[in-house]
Amino acid sequence: MRSIIFKELNTFFSSLIGYLVISTFLVFIGLFMWIFTDTSVLDNRYATLSQLFAIAPMIFVFLIPAITMRSFSEEKQRGTIEFLNTKPLSPWKILMGKYIGNMLLVVITLIPTLIYVWSVNQLGAPKGNIDLGEVTGSYLGLLSLGALFTAIGLFTSSVSDNQIVAFLIAVISCFLMYLGFDYLSRLPIFFGNSDLTVQKIGAEYHYASISKGKIELRDVVYFVTSSGLVLWLTYVVLNKHRW
Repeated sequence: MRSIIFKELNTFFSSLIGYLVISTFLVFIGLFMWIFTDTSVLDNRYATLSQLFAIAPMIFVFLIPAITMRSFSEEKQRGTIEFLNTKPLSPWKILMGKYIGNMLLVVITLIPTLIYVWSVNQLGAPKGNIDLGEVTGSYLGLLSLGALFTAIGLFTSSVSDNQIVAFLIAVISCFLMYLGFDYLSRLPIFFGNSDLTVQKIGAEYHYASISKGKIELRDVVYFVTSSGLVLWLTYVVLNKHRW
């Protein structure tokens, strides 16, 4: 399984697209945090990273599908999926190797954003006037969201042998999973507590909860079960293809 993890990392960074994806993410985050006047930290009276954690999920909607679209689609295009199936690895181990490899790429993408945490920490008056508990919770929320989006990206990559198609389906699926249920809950057909119930099905509700620095069991269970369900569906697809 380790060989599959290293293969995912090597494939991503051996092409220009890998560096382009990460650079695009960091540039967009930097623009929203320091340049655009409506969201700039410099125009804010408080030492906060709310801009980063507000825009990052929407960038994840495009970033993570761009990372995962090659995982199985490229294997199918090149015909190497059959070679991969002949290895003494179960479909589950193959899937988990690719999942862990892609999650490591998400973590690597987030690491440079720590410079923004340090910058805002230094700009505070006095220095260090920043809610590190909220920052930590927000990063955990991003990682949880990244885990779900990575599972979705792998699933769409497993059902299509075209990378662009896999990317587009993943983008739509991630967007619907993140904001779709929130929009759906605003329809007039829902009333009373039913609109809140619909919101809880979406990822945005649980991400917002974790980002407050208060990690509750319901939010952890949501991301674990939803990611696990999508991974199981991917396993079913891979197992069917193997046979």
